[in-house]
Amino acid sequence: MSSREPSDELEAELLALGSSLDVPAPPPADVAAAVRARLEAAPSSHAGRSGRLRRPGRRRWRVVAAVVLAVVAVTAATPQGRAAVAHLLRYAGVELRLGQAPAPVRTPATLPGERVVAPEDLESLVAFPVRRPAALGAPRTVLVADGGRVVSMLWPDGTRLDQFDGAPEPYFFKQLDVSPEPVRLGTATAWWLGGEHPIGYIRRADGTSVPLRQAAPTLLWQHGDVGHRLEGAGGKERAAEIAASLR
Repeated sequence: MSSREPSDELEAELLALGSSLDVPAPPPADVAAAVRARLEAAPSSHAGRSGRLRRPGRRRWRVVAAVVLAVVAVTAATPQGRAAVAHLLRYAGVELRLGQAPAPVRTPATLPGERVVAPEDLESLVAFPVRRPAALGAPRTVLVADGGRVVSMLWPDGTRLDQFDGAPEPYFFKQLDVSPEPVRLGTATAWWLGGEHPIGYIRRADGTSVPLRQAAPTLLWQHGDVGHRLEGAGGKERAAEIAASLR
């Protein structure tokens, strides 16, 4: 169990997200540099009259999220940015690539080594804690892939929850032509990807990208070292409700 307070973890997540921005030049480089400087210089705490340190609150979260999205928006709106951006954001074990509207994936594929397993066998097949959303009930199908690195749960209505080892390098990649939206998920930050988009996985050995399929709107977040992606749950409010019910 981490000794860090929730506000510390939230701030660390957002600062890490801001530092992961990779934008082209010119002109977005100047914007990226300014935002990075603002993220690093912003005070993480201050002393009150009693001398005790006060933790940053919701306003701090909004400010940091806003400046991160400012860079995303500026880069996406710039011709040089759309042409040159390869890796824009890395979060929760997912690499988000923002650029021109990507071609949809027409031929679906499966993750390496993907197989159907019994739900009661999960704990013996994976090395991370697997959680289940109380808001959805028991899944219709449970899959394990890549030697136990990824667990996928599927429901009859098309909802899919992937849980995977989110460290140390990204596993999934997504191609987007819109900016992700921040969603408050308890004390953590989730990111909402609206609209359909291609999803694939990154081979760890050589770093190549392998397309998988066309994904529905998705919510991304991280819990400890485990990345989560909830797909096909409807709108972002419903997705956040389901995500908050994981136990």
